Amino acid sequence: MSLRYLGKRILLLLAVMWTAASINFLIPKLSPRDPIKERLEQAAMMGGRNQTGLQAMTDAYSQQYGLGEPLWKQYLHALLKVVQFDYGYSISQYPRTVNSVIKDALPWTLGLGITSILIAFFIGTMLGALLGWPRSPRWLRAFVPASMLTSAVPAFVLGFLLIYLFAFQLRIFPLAGAYSRTATPEWSLTFIADVAQHAILPALALILFQLGGQALQMRGLMVMTTGEDFITFADAKGLRPRRIFSRYAVRNALLPQVTGLVMSLGTFIFSTVLVETLFSYPGLGNLINSSIQVLDYNLLYGITMILVFAVCIATLVVDLIYPLLDPRIRYEGR
Repeated sequence: MSLRYLGKRILLLLAVMWTAASINFLIPKLSPRDPIKERLEQAAMMGGRNQTGLQAMTDAYSQQYGLGEPLWKQYLHALLKVVQFDYGYSISQYPRTVNSVIKDALPWTLGLGITSILIAFFIGTMLGALLGWPRSPRWLRAFVPASMLTSAVPAFVLGFLLIYLFAFQLRIFPLAGAYSRTATPEWSLTFIADVAQHAILPALALILFQLGGQALQMRGLMVMTTGEDFITFADAKGLRPRRIFSRYAVRNALLPQVTGLVMSLGTFIFSTVLVETLFSYPGLGNLINSSIQVLDYNLLYGITMILVFAVCIATLVVDLIYPLLDPRIRYEGR
């Protein structure tokens, strides 16, 4: 890979980050609500105090958070926060910083999201490859309607169905949360088993949502690949069907499949946000929902930028490993 091409990709990543940071900054500002005043009013009502001097306190906290400055100054400060990865204090969870709040929620999202998308990609790719292979058993065709159904149903709707079936009716899995209220977070087999039991339903909702689309996409790619001349030539040479399937058909169909996986990361992250909110899972998705409700600018800004940065980095990494998946691809001379 040439350094010129790598530089172009990095510049494109920076442009995407700047655009996302600008949009992420401007959209919450369109709301007429004042999050600091709302928090102070809520604290005053819960404490049974009068609201004398509330406006002066609101102005003082707004100055502390930088919300009382002109909009262009707030915009420059927001861009500086992106570069420094320091988003200040959380308005809703003061005096905790945004980074500390995200640090507590990030492992839950990574564990749930990465596990779900890898399982869905592996099973969906293999299932789609078998569905598109003309020598596969006929009974596999029954998975085509099921794949079309799950790919068309949103992940949170699948989550509702799983909750109704396995939590309400069969009572096999817990309704919500990441672990039992009586459990003590520690590195023990009992706690790990409890966490795994709570993660099955939200993970299954994400897996079913992704699996159907992955299987249908891989099936279409396999149908196109099996009609190529090199497949016919390999068959005429007398190669074993298993080798033709794995070394020729699947390998050539895998590259567009990986591209489709990267392109669907945005949709998957959005689905993860909804599923975590539905199951009250303590990840970034549930944190985004709570920060939107209280209009926590700093927390919402930090979470969104981390998600955008993760998608951009994943796209860049997959772009860099393309030559490993397909040796015919070269970036030199572009």
